[in-house]
Amino acid sequence: MKKLTLILFTLLMTLLTASAQNENKAIINTTCGPVSGIMQEGTMAWLGIPYAKVERFMPPQPVKKWKSVRKCDKWGPMTMQQQNRPMTEEQMSENCCVLNVWTTDLKARKPVMFWLHGGGFDSGTSEWDPGMCLAKKDVVVVSINHRLNILGFLDLSTCGKKYKYSGNVGMLDAVQALEWVRDNIAKFGGDPNNVTIFGESGGGGKVGTLMCMPKAKGLFHKAIIMSGTILNVNTKAMTEELGEAVLKELGIDKKNVDKIKNVSYKDLYAAGQRAMAASIGTRRPGTPMMWGFGPTPDGEVLLQQPFQPAFASISDDIPLMIGTTFNELQRSRYTQNITFEQARTELQRTFGDETDAYISAFMETYPDKSIGRLSQDLLCIDWLFRPKTIITADAIGGKRKADTYVYMYTVGESDNRGYKGCAHGSELKYCFDVLHHYSNQLSQSTLDTNKYWADTMSDIWAKFAHDGNPNTSSISTAWQPYTKENGELLEIGGDKPALRHNHDRKLEEIINRHCFKQLDEFKASHR
Repeated sequence: MKKLTLILFTLLMTLLTASAQNENKAIINTTCGPVSGIMQEGTMAWLGIPYAKVERFMPPQPVKKWKSVRKCDKWGPMTMQQQNRPMTEEQMSENCCVLNVWTTDLKARKPVMFWLHGGGFDSGTSEWDPGMCLAKKDVVVVSINHRLNILGFLDLSTCGKKYKYSGNVGMLDAVQALEWVRDNIAKFGGDPNNVTIFGESGGGGKVGTLMCMPKAKGLFHKAIIMSGTILNVNTKAMTEELGEAVLKELGIDKKNVDKIKNVSYKDLYAAGQRAMAASIGTRRPGTPMMWGFGPTPDGEVLLQQPFQPAFASISDDIPLMIGTTFNELQRSRYTQNITFEQARTELQRTFGDETDAYISAFMETYPDKSIGRLSQDLLCIDWLFRPKTIITADAIGGKRKADTYVYMYTVGESDNRGYKGCAHGSELKYCFDVLHHYSNQLSQSTLDTNKYWADTMSDIWAKFAHDGNPNTSSISTAWQPYTKENGELLEIGGDKPALRHNHDRKLEEIINRHCFKQLDEFKASHR
């Protein structure tokens, strides 16, 4: 009995000592001051570390240093945005420049994966995509909150030099966060000379924007753009016009522009919406381009908009992985009983005389989908992201110093109501390997398959972060860099990853002709 008691006591002390060591290890002396972290699912985590001081419409500044240990044990505030529920200042604030770090080994020199969340340039939070499980793939994960919407992108540069950079401060926040990574990440076990920026949707757009920003040059070394090729068509003239329209709505003249700093966020945001309607126009949902409160190409902070069709030459040495999901933002029709003739009639509204050509090209591209859900697939396939992804890949593939890899995510999901497809953002729980957080939303019959794809996809993403080559053991035939001629694409779906070669070019050319007429009209009017 005494021996058993001694063994239990020794075991308890060992556990307590290990816990204390972990707690001590989680205190890091950053350039701003010491921070303590927590354990999340077996990974060391620091949440809500301030990386910049914010003054409205001004570029970010270094935070004031602190001496005592700062507890970084909960999510920091998201930027101000439209919400359908009350939120405290700890949850949402203009003082939103915080970041999160996840690592498993403080003494390592691991690749860093720097995440930019979705939500366009208007909304969102890093809290959506926790990095503790991805960090177990031998990487260090960092995610950020930064200024968005009118706070991040109100161009007041016509009011004088003081506001010269106001139209891009939201992206300058991201640069400041990358500088924090450069200066601090080694203490978290990360390699500041091996940083991959990655993001989905608006986050993918932010990745493309950083690839066109001279201040970001050298702060990252690889890039992944996930479903991010909706085009930002802002010009300097457009954002200047919008900035002046906002002042007009608020009754503030240029000489007294500083008064705008005292306007409540609610009134500021509302004035911004009215100003867009009165000047450059309000973007409609589903429009294949964005404008308004987003990055401004000023020739200094931002050399050009990304995806038009390529990136600034300063990023020619950045390996890129870029791709889309099969359904993206198309309205799901999978739970509806739709006949082939009903689908054809509906398709004629978009494709007109080329409806039959579209159907034929789809069936040729996806012969395995010509049975079962054909009518729904014809209506639900992505019409926004994939066409422009091909155009961008064609423009850069084999034409830069660095390689480009293209993928398509086709892992379908089901729940208790039936098949859901693979919508915009559905791949994130696989990329971050947090499928277990969503198991109650998935069909139990497909859970093993889903788990396989979560492990496989996160492996591919982490492998690319290591050396710019995404090939893993799950890819049986080597995935080659993309060129227009080979059209090489990795399909992440089916039974296992599979390579395709220009499999959908004809289909996507038809989609591009009919679904981007508004974009063509815009370009024609701004020549």
